[in-house]
Amino acid sequence: MLERLRGLQKLPWHERWLFVALLVLLPVVSALLACAGYVRSRRWLEAVSQSHPRRAPSEVELAQAQRVAYLAGLAGRWGAVPATCLRQSLLVYVLLRRRGFDPLLRIGVRKPGDVVEAHAWVELAGQPLGVGDLGHRAF
Repeated sequence: MLERLRGLQKLPWHERWLFVALLVLLPVVSALLACAGYVRSRRWLEAVSQSHPRRAPSEVELAQAQRVAYLAGLAGRWGAVPATCLRQSLLVYVLLRRRGFDPLLRIGVRKPGDVVEAHAWVELAGQPLGVGDLGHRAF
């Protein structure tokens, strides 16, 4: 636990605030999915994250988006409620939309044998964000 706190102290102040916001918002997204299901939750999240006009990110903004996805992965592992890749991806998707970008929320499913595996991630400007950080979950 102390190592985690030391790691947080190394973050710039704006990333600390973002991390805290992610820690708070991930359980909200989890509760929303549990109560309303995926389709209604996504519609509602898209409605509250409307921002016009949509624009392409610069290289710096793309790097910042990668950082948001990375911090969402950390918050998903360290938070009070463990967050799956879907919950983390939905939150990253909403945050990027609120910043005026046009991210894509991707969901992949495969069935090797008897187990169904699924993974969600966000792409921005054709680049996957936080692929290694969001992790795979089997249903």
